[in-house]
Amino acid sequence: MTADRRKLARLQRLERLRDIARRQALAEAGQAEGTLAQLTSLVERTQAMHGQYATRADAGDGHALIHQYRFVEGLGRVADGTRADADRARVQADARNAEAAQAERRRAAVEERAAAHQRDMARKRTAQPVGSARRAARDGSGTDLD
Repeated sequence: MTADRRKLARLQRLERLRDIARRQALAEAGQAEGTLAQLTSLVERTQAMHGQYATRADAGDGHALIHQYRFVEGLGRVADGTRADADRARVQADARNAEAAQAERRRAAVEERAAAHQRDMARKRTAQPVGSARRAARDGSGTDLD
């Protein structure tokens, strides 16, 4: 195997590895987006519950009013915590998407290098004399039609 062929094989192996890394990055980005979607939905539901309980005015006595107030307060803390979790998930999803884009750029760069090397190899092959023309060039005699 010539040096050019070894280099091409190495570039093609590297491209396959970069493709695997890209697929893994895309899978992780998809998982992060799924987590973000679940948390966003949970934030919406929790905020809706908080709003509904905060506007209730059906407490029969002071004890029920205090109980309702504490419940709404706790629900507000849960909503705030869920919102913070969703914000962290959004940051993570953005980071995973950026990693996936970077992995794709790396794979594309290796693919382009391999294609350029393959074109160079083809160009070298067409520039070399073939068959008897090669002999004639080596021997210094004959014509290309031998």
